Amino acid sequence: MNLDDTDCRLLAALQKDAHLTSQELGEMLNLSASQVGRRRQRLEQDGVITGYAARLDPARLGLGVQAFVQVQMATHAPDAAASFQRLLQTRPEIISAWTLTGEADYLLRVMCEDLTALNRVIHEVLLPHAAVARVQSQIVMNQFKADAPLPM
Repeated sequence: MNLDDTDCRLLAALQKDAHLTSQELGEMLNLSASQVGRRRQRLEQDGVITGYAARLDPARLGLGVQAFVQVQMATHAPDAAASFQRLLQTRPEIISAWTLTGEADYLLRVMCEDLTALNRVIHEVLLPHAAVARVQSQIVMNQFKADAPLPM
């Protein structure tokens, strides 16, 4: 996709504050509000902008434990992988998941109320799955850099 400098500046601004109006964005980009609106709509239709969301404070929501959980699979059969991925989709504590190269097959980002809840996810959800061979978790002590906007 060809993005010009104005598209990149628009996307960078929206990543920092998606509440900016077309008027405010226009002033920042030296465009009219209607030009900004058309660009934004095109970027949405082209799938560059996939949605808008609020960032929430996990601690204020009672989510005191964040962990990264590596999962090694016992089998790589397509039906087993599909079954495991469906399981991950059903669990709200698992806020993101990736497939990996290397020793671990999956990396899961998990947010829980406390260590007891994390233990339940590991021992009652992940390990009982027939395709799972091994689970290793790392508990986050401190997140000193929040999820950042994509580089533009």
